[in-house]
Amino acid sequence: MATQLSKAKSPTELVISWEALPDDFQLKDEPVENTGQPILAGALRESLEISGFIQPQMLIASNFGLCATVNGQFIAKAPDWVYVPSVNEVVSNRKSYTPNLKGDIPALVIEFLSDTEGGEYSVKRTYPPGKWFFYEQILQVPIYVIFEPNSGLLEFYQLENKRYELKQPDENGRHWIETMGLFLGTWQGTKEARTGYWLRWWNEAGNLLPWAVEQIEQERQRAEQERQRAEQERQQKEQLIAYLQSQGIDPNNLPPF
Repeated sequence: MATQLSKAKSPTELVISWEALPDDFQLKDEPVENTGQPILAGALRESLEISGFIQPQMLIASNFGLCATVNGQFIAKAPDWVYVPSVNEVVSNRKSYTPNLKGDIPALVIEFLSDTEGGEYSVKRTYPPGKWFFYEQILQVPIYVIFEPNSGLLEFYQLENKRYELKQPDENGRHWIETMGLFLGTWQGTKEARTGYWLRWWNEAGNLLPWAVEQIEQERQRAEQERQRAEQERQQKEQLIAYLQSQGIDPNNLPPF
């Protein structure tokens, strides 16, 4: 049973508890605002998976319910992308996640800026609270990223003294995420018939983590380079044989060195 806020308490005081999702609770299926958002979210996960970053104990999801009970009222918010370093139990078909009860607090939450009411910036305290307030004051997620896909604007907020502070990128336009050991930044190009800005990962050495199509292209280029190298060696061998023959030397009967 959720802890209730007593009348003696200040109306601004929050009583937060972490409880299992009620059996009769129905998470709202908020429609995705455009077809680009699932592609953006999927691309973020894809490069992590290909690079071998993802481990079984991690939780990486999109449009997925994060839950808390505040002043006796159950709250669920579904960020566009979330990363949790470690959960207590690996579940294949998880419907929601309650931090502290089920595992770590999310280390990173990403919202793709919507075209409607701008709820990503909402600091509304009353029920139901706004997304910004929920991530900052209730869950206290260390890093909150807001990305505007059309313009490529990336806002990177870090929790300091219980408040989100906007951080500037490094000289390469990227942000270092210590808990992941990766940089996050923007990249412009085409994937899945979508041309525009994307969020991408870079490793500590500054190498871009590839998508599957990019990895295939890299392997194709390596194979082509190997083919060209082998062809060059063949031509050099033929030229050497021709030279030896022009000098009256049998290349198949050379004296030992």
